[in-house]
Amino acid sequence: MVIEVAETAPPYMCAPATGRFAAGADPAKREQIIDGAKRVFMRMGFDAASMNDVTREAGVSKGTIYVYFQSKEDLFAALIEREKGRFAEELRDILGHAENVEDGLSQFATAFVRQILFTDMIPAMRTVIGVLNRMPRLCQRFLATPGNARTVLQEYLVRQVEAGTLAIDDTDLAARQFVDLSTGSYFKQRLFGEQVDSTDDVEIKRTVASAVRVFLAAYRAPV
Repeated sequence: MVIEVAETAPPYMCAPATGRFAAGADPAKREQIIDGAKRVFMRMGFDAASMNDVTREAGVSKGTIYVYFQSKEDLFAALIEREKGRFAEELRDILGHAENVEDGLSQFATAFVRQILFTDMIPAMRTVIGVLNRMPRLCQRFLATPGNARTVLQEYLVRQVEAGTLAIDDTDLAARQFVDLSTGSYFKQRLFGEQVDSTDDVEIKRTVASAVRVFLAAYRAPV
């Protein structure tokens, strides 16, 4: 007699028959806590914020928050990983629908510049830099997060090389170069507190167009 064993997902991936998740396994609750933490960290800063502040903002108990996150550092790292992952997926979608390499690079650069100018990306980086000496592990986690904008661009460049559109020996270096070219001076200006939020679309387009032109002059495959 042959007994068939059904394949089942690990317990943490699905709710039991009661409809309840195991402790620490409810994705909606986890997102609720991270959303609350984001508001608190952006309003108060990492040092001033406490886990109690997050519990109040997220509307959960102190017992619940520690089921999901061991510490404030752990919670902040989860927030960074989520935000970087979401932006990486947005960029991956942009590149996936690009008509050609010029269009792909232009749309990628425009989205990246807007991320620098108009989101919480730079304030979050300032927070990490501010605790670098005291909490090096947090900074390491920030930098080690996979699936960031640069790696998404590198994947795209590899595909373009394989298609014969670009001629690049080191796609990692090329991705870093394009990110630097396309952000112009915006990154450093924002990081060090200069107000550049008023930058208009014309200026962004000019910076992006120049970056694409210089990059393709160096890496476009010969005809």
